Amino acid sequence: MQIAVPSEIHANEKRVALIPDSVKKLTKAGLDVMVESGLGVQAGFADSDYTDAGATISNDRAALLGSGGIVLRVQKPTLEEVAQLAKGTLHISYLDPYNETELVDALAAQGVTAISMEMIPRTTRAQKMDALSSQANLAGYVMVLLGASKLNRILPMMMTPAGTLSPARVFVIGAGVAGLQAIATAKRMGAKVEAFDTRSVVAEQVQSVGGKFIEIDLGETGQTKDGYANALTPEQIELQQQGMKDVISKSDIVITTAQLFGRPAPLIVNGDMVAAMKPGSVVVDMAVGTGGNVEGSVVDETVEVNGVSIIGVSNLPSEMATDASQMYSSNLFNLVTEFWNEEEKSFNLDMEDDILQACVITHDGALVNETIKSIRS
Repeated sequence: MQIAVPSEIHANEKRVALIPDSVKKLTKAGLDVMVESGLGVQAGFADSDYTDAGATISNDRAALLGSGGIVLRVQKPTLEEVAQLAKGTLHISYLDPYNETELVDALAAQGVTAISMEMIPRTTRAQKMDALSSQANLAGYVMVLLGASKLNRILPMMMTPAGTLSPARVFVIGAGVAGLQAIATAKRMGAKVEAFDTRSVVAEQVQSVGGKFIEIDLGETGQTKDGYANALTPEQIELQQQGMKDVISKSDIVITTAQLFGRPAPLIVNGDMVAAMKPGSVVVDMAVGTGGNVEGSVVDETVEVNGVSIIGVSNLPSEMATDASQMYSSNLFNLVTEFWNEEEKSFNLDMEDDILQACVITHDGALVNETIKSIRS
């Protein structure tokens, strides 16, 4: 069976689905790999790296898409590209199936078996395939770097003959994978770090990576079975904003990471809270691409409001494309090899398997994912 890997065409996407090291492992497992010419340039991988690893290079994108038994990529395909896929193709990428109704229907109509990387379950067995977590780790790191590069002061305390510089204060809202990495990174860089999450159960995790957990009584909150925070009521959001306003006003960098899977991000930092911050302070909004946690944030822009910089980078992992590609490629390799039957040279699409039940969206001409079907009914 052949794996086809097209170059990414979405704006600001520098990551690649497979790096040469994964290609080498896949070819050893008996799979043929064909990649589009120039695939890895922006992530630091030359065509020669891929050929040395055992891949063949294609200069014909349409033929590449139409030839693969398995198509691997980072971003979702366009509708035009779906039409180029052969019936029975296994297509694996991010798909945003909650919102991309037309795309999902097109994949089903084309007879494509589509796996959405967002839908990989958060189970022990699936952990090595969990691209959301691997990429969120890098996003947390990048947010601190972006905030520090824009801030008009240093992060660590520094004692000099001219006097002592106090450490910068960083406030992280949301202590999921990205938030915890942001806390740990800011702490390593010498900042004083505080954090808040609607799930009080994560307080110990915040403390374990060097942050101080801010307690705000919101009443009953909790989390989903997959570990995501439950959506708050309007009253709880107001209580949260009131509790955070004082901390935000004293912070040099505020990082927001609150996202609701398949739904618009909640507005957490409003205009009044931004106005209370010191000139020269920075806010980094991780959720800018799904509606934004911060009032005034703009996708892929840095805006200034009364001297406060609001950074809205929609594709944070792409800022560290080499490492992000390595991690995503590993996720895909683990997914493919988990279900690859080396003797029969085929992908074992066992729809009774709990991982495949969660992440396969379309198969055999139909929408088969129960979660996505339920939101349409």
